[in-house]
Amino acid sequence: HVQLVESGGGSVQAGGSLSLSCAASGYPFSTYCLAWFRQFPGKEREGVAHIDTDNLATYADSVKGRFRISLDSAKNTLHLEMNNLKLEDTARYHCAATVSSGCTDIAEVYTYWGRGTQVTVS
Repeated sequence: HVQLVESGGGSVQAGGSLSLSCAASGYPFSTYCLAWFRQFPGKEREGVAHIDTDNLATYADSVKGRFRISLDSAKNTLHLEMNNLKLEDTARYHCAATVSSGCTDIAEVYTYWGRGTQVTVS
């Protein structure tokens, strides 16, 4: 089965940059819809960005122009480049995947999830 493992989280100053990675095993990532979600303490997960099997990316309004999602098919790794980070970006970031049938930012649609990586902006 598909297993997802995030990495790259940590602490960064406001205005700085950070890159997250999500390594997949079990099946080629290119056959799935892929997404990044983030969760604040006591809140529901919210969509950050997702990318379809044609590498078309969609972003939440809150991160548009600052974040970039990309897939390295050769390494079967999903990336999230975060720039101009703000205090409100502090959250636990999760990657997720589902069989492609129309990609979405709705968390309930996704079948596979990583445990997440913490990003703290100060």
